[in-house]
Amino acid sequence: MTNPFADLFAPPFQIAEPASWTTPLIFNSPHSGRVYPDSFVKGSRLDAITLRRSEDTFVDELFAGVVSRGAPLMSANFPRAYLDVNREPYELDPRMFDGRLPAYANTRSLRVAGGLGTIARIVGDAQEIYARRIPVDEGLQRIEHLYKPYHRALENLLQNALRRFGALLLVDCHSMPSGVAQREDASKADVVIGDRYGSSAAGFFADVIEHELHQRGYVVARNKPYAGGYITEHYGDPAGGRHAIQIEICRSLYMDERRYVRTHGFARVADDLMAVAEALMREMSDYLGAGRLAAE
Repeated sequence: MTNPFADLFAPPFQIAEPASWTTPLIFNSPHSGRVYPDSFVKGSRLDAITLRRSEDTFVDELFAGVVSRGAPLMSANFPRAYLDVNREPYELDPRMFDGRLPAYANTRSLRVAGGLGTIARIVGDAQEIYARRIPVDEGLQRIEHLYKPYHRALENLLQNALRRFGALLLVDCHSMPSGVAQREDASKADVVIGDRYGSSAAGFFADVIEHELHQRGYVVARNKPYAGGYITEHYGDPAGGRHAIQIEICRSLYMDERRYVRTHGFARVADDLMAVAEALMREMSDYLGAGRLAAE
């Protein structure tokens, strides 16, 4: 089937694969897309800059170094404001659409109620995106031709890692606006690690991340205010050898949040995240080695 969005986002997502895949870690940046179609901007109440408020700007670039270290990196080109792959496939608000949603749509989730379903109603501080209702068919087309191919490709990566290594760790990479953790968590965190309160990954992976970041002067929180979204919840299955963990990085550490440009802190944060990635790779290698020894 031809994907009508392929040229619009050219392509909708990309996977940077290493020359040699040497580690069972997979990195994913689902919200760093920054290609905003003219038709989307023109149909919005908001200007192009304001639409970017839910974007994880430059997160894919912060983690780009993992590819040379033997791990694949997947990232979206379409923006979160257009379609959010970190939601169930059909978390949809019926008030947004012209026409009736299918009966299987989840219209009552807390994320839909908050305006942040699969197709978001708001960005930033509850700023409404759309000037008018979206045709139902248009919304469903976004899911069919962007959301589903994205998750098929991500699942293929996970299956490939599982076949190669016997286990995997998916690192879901995100950013948070400065002030979010300060408002909602007394720690005023620079980084929030989410493992669904230990249900999506073995606890020692969060321990490794926290230790490495503390060593480098970061304030780290766990699961508050971000425990992990659909991707972490859906793909994390520690009993099946599939671990998934989310990392949220405060944007003010590496970018100017008003002008969407990198600051002098970008290089340091990228270097520190590569130290975290390397530590996770060592931990995963030890984990797999211990498993093999136990089996023998």
